[in-house]
Amino acid sequence: MNTRIGMRIPPRIGSGGIQKTAAWAAEAGLDVLDVSELTAEVKEACSAAGIGIGSVDARYTAQLLSQDEAKREQALELTKKQISGIAELGGKVLFMCLVPEDHTLPRNEGFAIWKDSFPEVVKHAEQNGVYIAIEGWPGPAPHYPTLGCTPEMWRAMFEAIPSKYFGLNYDPSHLVRLGIDYLRALTEFGERINHAHGKDTEILSDELYECGVLPATFGAKYGFSEGSWRYTIPGHGAVEWSKVAVRLDRLGYQGAVSIELEDHRYWGTIEAEQHGILKAAHHLKQFFK
Repeated sequence: MNTRIGMRIPPRIGSGGIQKTAAWAAEAGLDVLDVSELTAEVKEACSAAGIGIGSVDARYTAQLLSQDEAKREQALELTKKQISGIAELGGKVLFMCLVPEDHTLPRNEGFAIWKDSFPEVVKHAEQNGVYIAIEGWPGPAPHYPTLGCTPEMWRAMFEAIPSKYFGLNYDPSHLVRLGIDYLRALTEFGERINHAHGKDTEILSDELYECGVLPATFGAKYGFSEGSWRYTIPGHGAVEWSKVAVRLDRLGYQGAVSIELEDHRYWGTIEAEQHGILKAAHHLKQFFK
């Protein structure tokens, strides 16, 4: 197995511009970058550094899930235009979190809007050879409105849109915090994985005793946490990456695993971010290279 390892660009590392970021990524031994947008400048900088494009962030997801039909129609045209632009520059993966415009919207109502608006998005993506990858971050507290963050909803979505051009960004960190079996998810939904994130979650047993699975009433003790769990770099949490790698290999996964740096120990300075990325990459390369 020789899976490409990459990163979503952390804020400090990315503050120097795409040329410096791509050059550092190449020096660090990374293969791809996930980018917020794909432009000719971004493509040229990555190509010059020998770095590929992992995923490109979708811009209009909230509006696609708006209760306002006019907003949805406008967002649909803008999203199709973005997809076409990504394809023209050689991009292959459009990354999105399906967080509706109204964070209080119940998920079953959000699903009905999604079911109406997304078939045309996926049809256009398929026509352009661009794969959509949705991430299972449940969304902001207290409503957790994100669509597509549980197996229950994945089944309903994939039944509604069978095309493999609509699939998952596999990020086991979110599954661990939600109490979902991240390896079973690979078995059931592995063929719909279009991208993957290298991020982990540590379950904090003392904090779990204090507040259960609810967000901490008086604030979490750690960054990138809500109380009984905290996001961390691969190798410092509950995910067994050796088993993830074996299953992705069996599935014939051809995409990248991009480090998403959300760990309070490796945050706040460019040196801390670089250290975190290097440690995460070292751990992942044991199993994916």
